This record gives sequence, C-alpha cells and structure tokens, in this order.
Amino acid sequence: MSTEPMPTEASRTEPVRFDTKIAVLLREDLETWQRLNVTAFLVSGLGTQVPEVIGEPYEDADAVAYLPMIRQPVLVFEATKETLRAAHTRALSRALPRALFTSDLFTTGNDRDNRAAVRAVPTSDLDLVGLAVYGPRNGVDKVLKGARMHP
Repeated sequence: MSTEPMPTEASRTEPVRFDTKIAVLLREDLETWQRLNVTAFLVSGLGTQVPEVIGEPYEDADAVAYLPMIRQPVLVFEATKETLRAAHTRALSRALPRALFTSDLFTTGNDRDNRAAVRAVPTSDLDLVGLAVYGPRNGVDKVLKGARMHP
C-alpha cells in the first residue's frame, strides 16, 4: 500500500512527488509495434493487483466521464535480453509486483492462450521481451540496473 498522503487544498498546486516508481523494461530488439503492444499489456496488469496506482476518473468540461488511469508516470526502459533476464531475477528476489510478456505471447490470440503459454515454460527458460515492476523507487532502480531509458 502507498504511503503517499491524500492531497490537501493547499498541496493541490504543489508538484506531486511519488515515493514509488512504475517502470516498464523492454527488450531492445523489439519492433515499434511490439514495444507499444507490450507496454500496454504490461501496465494493464498493475492496476488489477496494485489498486493504489490508479487515479480518479476523468471528466471534461462538458461533464463527459472517462476512465481513470495510472496516477503516476510510467518510465519506459530498454535493455538486452541478458539485462532483462537479470532484472526479472532481481524483481523476483525483491518480491516486487510485476507483470511479464514473453515472445510466445506474440503468437497467441487471447488471454487464455497467453496464460497457458507462460504456464508451459519454467521461470528460468522464459523468453522475456518485457517486464513491468512497481515498488519503492530505490528498489525499482536496483531491479533496472544496466537498463537505459527508452529513447
């Protein structure tokens, strides 16, 4: 659970600082469409298990309602296959909330087959192409060691 306080009227004009970080790490050899697809899938998993990352619903000036979104920036990084594997190992050892995307998921067409494709492969043999992690800023930074910001 987040330790960030609820905003007061006076603090609504101050910049919001988060003590947590959301990061997506992509394998550097992905095509552009794959990077976008993987990122979307990965961040969708966070809100289901870590509800504090979801902000309030939106509404425009005409009172048209929109869905809430993740409340803080999502930082996107890229790395080699080896660095991605090491980040996955560190995320597991730190027990950080995480989502993964493997190369097998590019060949499936639905959620049931996606889950079956992941379930069929031992952890050490997963062909990772993306990883999302959430947690304390310093913990996420340690998981991402060796990765670089996505250009």
